[in-house]
Amino acid sequence: MAGSTTTTLNDLLPQIVAEAMFVANERSIMRGLVKNFSLPAGSGKTVTVPIYPTQTATALTEGEEVANTEVSTNGVTLTVSTVAVRTLVTDLIRASAASNVVADVGRLFGEAIAKKMDKDLLALFSGFSTGVGGASTAMSAALIAQAVARLRANAVPSDALACVVNPFVAYDLKANLTNTFANPNAGIIQNEAMQMGYVGTLFGVPVFESSNIDNTGTAGDYVGAVFHRDALGLAMIGDISIETQRRASYVGDDIVASAHYGVGELYDGYGVKITADSSLVDPA
Repeated sequence: MAGSTTTTLNDLLPQIVAEAMFVANERSIMRGLVKNFSLPAGSGKTVTVPIYPTQTATALTEGEEVANTEVSTNGVTLTVSTVAVRTLVTDLIRASAASNVVADVGRLFGEAIAKKMDKDLLALFSGFSTGVGGASTAMSAALIAQAVARLRANAVPSDALACVVNPFVAYDLKANLTNTFANPNAGIIQNEAMQMGYVGTLFGVPVFESSNIDNTGTAGDYVGAVFHRDALGLAMIGDISIETQRRASYVGDDIVASAHYGVGELYDGYGVKITADSSLVDPA
């Protein structure tokens, strides 16, 4: 009698796609906070984004000709590459496991690709040329206010702004907002931080936490940012792909998850990095 194969278990295989897609979109916060570009199949692996600089109008003396202004663009190129993860699922595992192994693998793979995507985008924060805070500075609402002020002074639109910080840094921000710790006059935001466990919106900017922000190399130091959606770009060919291939000699199937994407900084003036030192992490 034939064993369990992709033919007899074909009703399970579509579930891995649904799981991976759901987990990636659910857990990858940066994908929804940056500019997204979709590359059609057969169009190459790069996308060039033209950046138009702002222009300045001047007063005109009646009867004189308007001066000619040269308008030029600076193109930013995003190059797509592949990330992937693979495992062998044996027939015996699928036949004997109490849970849906295929769906479980889909969840693991979706999380892995989503985490990689987030890390690649979050690593771009350190590339912003404008910054506030420092390696010995505790995170506070004032730092976010400073970052927002620098963006607004640079005429960055106030819509589509976001702030992302590491949870260790977010602790100091919450402590700064709550009367139990530091600030007895924080009002509504204080209550949200205390009762709901999240910061919410500060100065019109939603604040997110992501453990995918790595330290700077010194324990306790992390680089977050306040940025506009157009500051960073994510280019993708298709979406997360799940493939299976029979490995008869191993009496199982290879399951491979992959994604083709590229990330990059589009406009430096649309982001301000926030460097902060966490009081929870011992630098030693």
